[in-house]
Amino acid sequence: MPTPDQNERIIRPCDHDDAGALLSIINAAAKAYHGVIPADCWHEPYMSEGELHDELAAGVGFIGCEIRGALVGVMGIQRVRNVDLIRHAYVQPAWQGHGIGHILIEQLRAASERPLLVGTWLAATWAIRFYQQHGFQLVPEDSKARLLAAYWTVSPRQIATSVVLASPAVAVTDAMWLIERGSGETAGAAPGVR
Repeated sequence: MPTPDQNERIIRPCDHDDAGALLSIINAAAKAYHGVIPADCWHEPYMSEGELHDELAAGVGFIGCEIRGALVGVMGIQRVRNVDLIRHAYVQPAWQGHGIGHILIEQLRAASERPLLVGTWLAATWAIRFYQQHGFQLVPEDSKARLLAAYWTVSPRQIATSVVLASPAVAVTDAMWLIERGSGETAGAAPGVR
């Protein structure tokens, strides 16, 4: 696949008319997880039409990178109480390695003024590396399960086999502050999160 000229890349919001392209990109790119994540967490397709509809209804907003008239990469963001979650970051396999994920994550980071969290599979070392290269840091293990339970709707099995990364970095005390603040239990500035 030839490297696209920067002028060929159009970053735009996605809408319900893009549902077919979103599913195609997500399911094609998610094949990288097959055989890597626990077998009981894999299903085909990785995201169904109903699951995508549920994600959109829950407030996940997608942006996409369009090249030559076709969406080739997507990334979602979801406002949950006092944080923004990066959700469903995928690039068509043929377009991976061309900086599309970089453009999308930087766009979402620039648009957010709140702490950013992203959850991914512990075994997806390439995804962890991608987020770390873009300024996210792994949340301490002590806080991971609490954050996943507080901000996502995931099974205990997924909590056990996932990690959370944050930007800015989140220490154990910061994670508890975020959760409490998001629940309206405390006020004030977190020690390391602004």
